[in-house]
Amino acid sequence: MARYTGAVCRLCRREGTKLFLKGDRCYSEKCAFDRRPYAPGQHGQGRLRPSNYREQLREKQKVKRIYGLLERQFRLYFERADQMKGVTGLNLLSLLELRLDNTVYRMGMASSRAEARQLVRHNHFTVNGKRVNIPSFQVRSGDIVEVKERSRKVARIASSLEGAEGRPRMSWLEVDAKLFRGTVRSAPVREELTLPINEQLIVELYSK
Repeated sequence: MARYTGAVCRLCRREGTKLFLKGDRCYSEKCAFDRRPYAPGQHGQGRLRPSNYREQLREKQKVKRIYGLLERQFRLYFERADQMKGVTGLNLLSLLELRLDNTVYRMGMASSRAEARQLVRHNHFTVNGKRVNIPSFQVRSGDIVEVKERSRKVARIASSLEGAEGRPRMSWLEVDAKLFRGTVRSAPVREELTLPINEQLIVELYSK
């Protein structure tokens, strides 16, 4: 399965905002974006010529990097969102949020989406009692995501749940940390996606 394996702090600097790709490190003094909040490379601090296309492209790249997707997979998500009823941009974000790896991250069972993806691939979770090891698996309202019994002693999962107690919870998710279990209550709520995402720019880019 193809995935990005380069330095992730460069991605935050390229997009000009924190994407929270390294979990707790992004909240600490070690965050590379806090120390160097400009694009990487020799000309990172140079002036860039503004354009509508550049703005749309950067928005698409930002969302791709937040959710850890490559271009072809992201394009398929957009095409699926475009065929659904409702607003295409909101449909796109809903599909991305309902990926199993993102749901595990939102529930606080992993410190980052990359870590959640790895834990899912390593068979640490079940959905409605059945083992699922596909990060892109789409959860639905009413689904129960649970850490497998033998995986509850995994240090990363336990520490992530403990560290997530002080962070805001998503209203569309219900989490019981003591039982290592979470329930998808409803569709994601757009107002709770606090990262600066303008999904309409992505729709305009792909509609050309």
